[in-house]
Amino acid sequence: MTGLHLGTNARTAVPLSGYTTLRLGGPAARFVAPATAEDVAAAVRSADRGGEPVLVLGGGSNLLVADDGFAGTVVRVANLGQEIDGVDGRLELTVDAGEDWDTVVAGTVEAGLGGLECLSGIPGLVGATPVQNVGAYGVEVAQLLISVDLLDRASGAVRTLRADELGLGYRTSVLKNTDRAVVLRVRFALTDGGLSAPIRYTELARALGVRQGVRVPVADARAAVLDLRRGKGMVLDPTDHDTWSAGSFFTNPIIPDPDLPGTLQRITARVGEVPIPQYPAGPGASKLSAAWLIERAGFAKGYPGLDAPAALSAKHTLALTNRGHATTADLLALAREVRDGVHTTFGITLHPEPVLVGCTL
Repeated sequence: MTGLHLGTNARTAVPLSGYTTLRLGGPAARFVAPATAEDVAAAVRSADRGGEPVLVLGGGSNLLVADDGFAGTVVRVANLGQEIDGVDGRLELTVDAGEDWDTVVAGTVEAGLGGLECLSGIPGLVGATPVQNVGAYGVEVAQLLISVDLLDRASGAVRTLRADELGLGYRTSVLKNTDRAVVLRVRFALTDGGLSAPIRYTELARALGVRQGVRVPVADARAAVLDLRRGKGMVLDPTDHDTWSAGSFFTNPIIPDPDLPGTLQRITARVGEVPIPQYPAGPGASKLSAAWLIERAGFAKGYPGLDAPAALSAKHTLALTNRGHATTADLLALAREVRDGVHTTFGITLHPEPVLVGCTL
């Protein structure tokens, strides 16, 4: 490719199925894996100057790529490095975007630092966590994030943005579904003393045998989270097709408070007088459980059968899985069937959580 940064060692026709946790996706026309933040920025700038389509790829854990692949340059973020400093009376962890997320979390737990332990076992790289505002078991990146360094592709400059400038919300930020910026480095605020963040999530508190709001040793919190995630097929295992997924495929639907009574009434009309899981979703809104809705719309774990090319996980209805011989088209067909079934049954439209590249739902 003309003008590509010399340190990037471009390859051609690289199958992207080898770089996503779904093991799906056709070839990239060009593929580079810069090893420093400076080279990541240089590779993206080079492709941009040439008018080249660019896909910035992290761990591929929240990505669904078309069977036709990507007719441009894939820049796989591979810059590594981390350090921890005391800043203004707090511990500040700075991590390069190419570091493996769970390895970083494990390192903080081993060092007796609190904050990230409930986000254990989540696949992917550090750079994706603020984009998606990754969250699990009562903790979100937004609660810990200090700032990010990113490449502003319009200007070509590297800028630092504070967490409050990123528009962080439920599984989203101003960086999601846009290619205007590339995350190069992330900073988190942690605590010392060996204790976790307060345990907020009911299921996790039950697993730990504590009341909600209690802090526990960070290693105990991490172990309990990993056990819970394994039970749902949410810890990557190359021998287990239930983990060949993008995690939760659909986000939990957010219902504005004025619409909530009518929504609950429609659900009750279909399933009867049963408890309907609902949670606060910020001012003026509530969150319903996508997994609960999927199951009650008639889609059980393992649907339509684990011998199908693509199926719901046998462990968790919110994960759509590649059973080893699926195509992206197969997975999308299943996703449409589930989405449309929930809408027909309850009048609620589910939205995909993964980023779709070259394909639509």
